[in-house]
Amino acid sequence: MNGKANKRNGVENGNFGEDLVLANSISNGEDLGPIVRLAFEMGRPGSLLQQLKTVMKKKDIEIEELCKTHYEEFILAVDELRGVLVDAEEMKGELSSDNFKLQEVGTALLSKVEELLELHSMKRNIMDAMTMSKNCIQILELCSKFNDYLLKGQFYPALKTINLIERKYLQNVPVKSIRMVIKRRIPVIKMHIEKNVNNQVSEWLEHVRCSAKSIGQTAIAHTASLRQRDEEMLERQRQAEEKSLSGHNDYFYPHDVEFIDEDCFLELDLTPLYRAYHVHTFLGALSQFQDYYYKNRTLQLNSDLQVPSSQPFVESYQSYFAQIAGHFITDERVLRTAGGLLVSDQIEIMWNMAVAKMVSVLNEQFVHMDSATHLLLVKDYVALFATTLRQYGYEVRPLVESLNNSQDKYHELLFEECRQQIANILRNDSYEQMVMKKDSDYENSILLFDLQTSDIVPAFPYVAPFSAMVPDACRAIRSFIKSSVDYLSYGGQINSYEIVMKHLDKLLIDVLNEALLRTIHSGNVDLSQAMQIAANIALLEKACDFFLRHAAQLCGIPMRTIERPDDTLTAKVVLRTSRDAAYMALLNLVNSKLDESMALTDKINWTSEEMPQEGNDYINEVIIYLGTVLSTAQKILPLDAIYRVGIGALEHISNTIISAFLSDNIKRFNVNAVIGINYDLKMLETFVDEKFHITGLSDMFKEESFRECLVEARQLINLLLSNQPETFMNPVIREKNYNSLDFKKVASICEKFKDSPDSIFGNLSNRNTKQNTRKKSMDMLKKRLKDFN
Repeated sequence: MNGKANKRNGVENGNFGEDLVLANSISNGEDLGPIVRLAFEMGRPGSLLQQLKTVMKKKDIEIEELCKTHYEEFILAVDELRGVLVDAEEMKGELSSDNFKLQEVGTALLSKVEELLELHSMKRNIMDAMTMSKNCIQILELCSKFNDYLLKGQFYPALKTINLIERKYLQNVPVKSIRMVIKRRIPVIKMHIEKNVNNQVSEWLEHVRCSAKSIGQTAIAHTASLRQRDEEMLERQRQAEEKSLSGHNDYFYPHDVEFIDEDCFLELDLTPLYRAYHVHTFLGALSQFQDYYYKNRTLQLNSDLQVPSSQPFVESYQSYFAQIAGHFITDERVLRTAGGLLVSDQIEIMWNMAVAKMVSVLNEQFVHMDSATHLLLVKDYVALFATTLRQYGYEVRPLVESLNNSQDKYHELLFEECRQQIANILRNDSYEQMVMKKDSDYENSILLFDLQTSDIVPAFPYVAPFSAMVPDACRAIRSFIKSSVDYLSYGGQINSYEIVMKHLDKLLIDVLNEALLRTIHSGNVDLSQAMQIAANIALLEKACDFFLRHAAQLCGIPMRTIERPDDTLTAKVVLRTSRDAAYMALLNLVNSKLDESMALTDKINWTSEEMPQEGNDYINEVIIYLGTVLSTAQKILPLDAIYRVGIGALEHISNTIISAFLSDNIKRFNVNAVIGINYDLKMLETFVDEKFHITGLSDMFKEESFRECLVEARQLINLLLSNQPETFMNPVIREKNYNSLDFKKVASICEKFKDSPDSIFGNLSNRNTKQNTRKKSMDMLKKRLKDFN
């Protein structure tokens, strides 16, 4: 029993606990859903309902107890509540009245508020519409501006406009379809612009290639004008220095220096290239455009570097180098002004390739050239080309070195041309004195080459001492000097004057002098020609000083520096030697002619029976011939040359007389023959004395006259006609009267000398004491000479 009671109490205690929890939850106002759900899940809804009833009973008991406890207070509260209810009813009436009034007033206000809200909504819609319209207007304006740029070909502003649309306005376009259309069109537009720009660049590349020759020619012509201006300034400066040294200090030459911007005369429009550069930079395709430009320019350069085969190089070299110059001038401008389109390394690669090709072309063409004029023209133009490109920062040293290496080839051609000119001059020369009829002839043939013998201009017509060969040869040599200086100028030659002197010496020695010697020794020169050649050489020797001054003037060397004794041409000495050779040739011709006239073994009766009363006939011919020679020589030869010819001829006459006595054809001769030769000698001595004074030689050569050239023959004749010929063996007398005679010659001649004629009548008529004495003396001389030998 107790156990069951305990069990029931336990159950009740458990139920009590659950009721307590449920009551607390209800008191706290908690949600009873979880408890109800748990009860149903556990299959105990009845228990839950029982618990709820139990809780309700407990609450009813609590209320009942509470009401019993506070009954009076509750009654009072109810009374108060009723009073409050009355007040509430009154207030409700008042509130209803107020509400009615408020409704009446609020109805009007509510309609106003609704209108206001509607207006606010409309305003917001209008503002949104205005914003959208504004965006649309802006994008449409930008689109219109873009179209204008595109139509005008202003692609860079067009790209900037389309980029602005894309970045700032495209997202604000309210109409999606329009926004998508614009978005799809932008890449197409960019491709269109890039294609058009590339087409323009292609056209520009073709145009600039066609214009490159004109650009190069203009730049090279400008360089040539600058060079000409510098030459004129240097010449004025040189003249000023010369005048200053001579004491004329009032000479003035301007130092005007004109700075000219090359861009002002090179018509080169790079606008398409600049536009393409900016467009490709904007599109982010600059590296591709740089490669495109560089490859195309390299291809163009390779084409320009090919020498045209349709015409000779001497006709196309200017176009060839002008085209290359225009190419690199254009690229230099692109490098300088087009940002990073070209880099210096790329230009250097192209330039080195071009230089290597040009050097190869020049070397090949120079080898095959056979005209110095053509080589000079090419060299001068290439030098201008190098100077022009140097001004634009290009390294031209290999080109200059190539030009310098052709110096020997050029001078070989120049020597050959001058050799032909001088050969033609000598071949066509008449070897007659030039006759000048007017001042211009005198200036062009004499004053121009400093060949005048006096500062006084002679009367016209004037007969010059030289033939036409001299001024013609001087012109050829002056032209050679000019050509040599022209070639050496602007080629990096520091000491061009020394080089010109070397080549000038070679020309005068190996060309002019050799041609003169060949003419002299050709055997086809007569006496007048030989005399004229000798005179010409003397004038050419004098002209060497002019050649030296002319070379110095062209090289810009002050005259004072070439007036030193050691600054002279070797050719001057060589020409002097050739002049001596011409004198010897002249003398040989004179002596040859004298030999024809003085065939003494045939023209003298060596054993004449009668004493002659005058000289032999040949001596008149000799004197006339000598007179003609000396008179002609006096007109064209200098006095020292006349003297040399005179003494040479007279010594030959003297030797001829001695040789006649020694000739094997003359077995014997007598005194009559000697007397006749004595007459000949006297006539000749009288003639040469007269000529010696007339020609003015007596004033220049006072120590030895023409007569003294005949001294050996004179002493021999005097010895043979002497009354005491044996005195020859007396040293004192011999030194005084016969110092030119040789013992052996005298011995041989005396052996042939027979003092009396062979005729019997002659012996009878001429035999006298004086002759006997002379004969004995001669026999004594013969004996003593024989003993001496």
